[in-house]
Amino acid sequence: MRSRDGVVSTPARRWRSSLLDHHQGPARRWRSSLLDHHQGPARRWRSSLLDHPQGPAQRVVVALAIVGTLALSGCGGEDDEQTLTVLAAASLTETFTALAEEFEAEHTGVTVRLAFDSSATLAQQALEGAPADVLATADERTMDLAREALATEPRTFASNSLVLVAPADGRAEVDGFDDVASGRASYVACVPTAPCGALWVALAADQQVDAQPVSLEVDVKAVLAKVVADEADAGVVYATDAVSAGPAVATLAIPGADAFTTTYPAAVLDQAREPGLAEEFVELLLSEVGRDVLDAAGFALP
Repeated sequence: MRSRDGVVSTPARRWRSSLLDHHQGPARRWRSSLLDHHQGPARRWRSSLLDHPQGPAQRVVVALAIVGTLALSGCGGEDDEQTLTVLAAASLTETFTALAEEFEAEHTGVTVRLAFDSSATLAQQALEGAPADVLATADERTMDLAREALATEPRTFASNSLVLVAPADGRAEVDGFDDVASGRASYVACVPTAPCGALWVALAADQQVDAQPVSLEVDVKAVLAKVVADEADAGVVYATDAVSAGPAVATLAIPGADAFTTTYPAAVLDQAREPGLAEEFVELLLSEVGRDVLDAAGFALP
């Protein structure tokens, strides 16, 4: 599993969760919306307190519906069935999907629900008591925002850095970082409140980049989607997102990026309904299996 080609095969597709619960394979990922769409073996829900445009579609504000849906999902079912809900940064989509399936395979009767969004949004949901068991963010700052909702000390399981991606077919004619820094090529980046955006603000200042992004996206997956959809010449994403996009993008180095990395902590939440399982999931991230999956996806390991 050490191969860089091992975990993911397609760029992440944007999903939205519904007010209804649909079964979809061994693990389920949710994203918030008024409609539920199926994607592969797991379901993702996305939530936000704000409505952010993303390509041709827009995410709808249903913060209350998210909490209601998750609360209902914990009710009913067989007595021997357990559900573990994990709030995770969008950049963890591919790795946590694989690890959720691994966890379910090792825990008979356990279903893992994965909720992917911007770390800041997830931290706020955790503080507001969203019924979840684990929180995993893309930097320590957003984890600290949720400090009052944590039952355990956060544990660092991975780190990441930024790269530039452009359409692989060369239609944008972006040959290097200078094309973006000079303003010759348009680019998109994350909002500054997201870890990927905060990291870019610091790196851009260090590299004296004056050119402004043509749009700011809620998380790194939205940035990647803009580039793949040919809605920008380039995008600033994590190295792992470039790996997940595969042949759809060309990856270009950003000078000085190695000095600006972000670390990923995970912790059990106070409101965890399955604190024992939650601790086991965090342990999985730090195990040899977890490290193999993270390494193959392009993450640096602690």
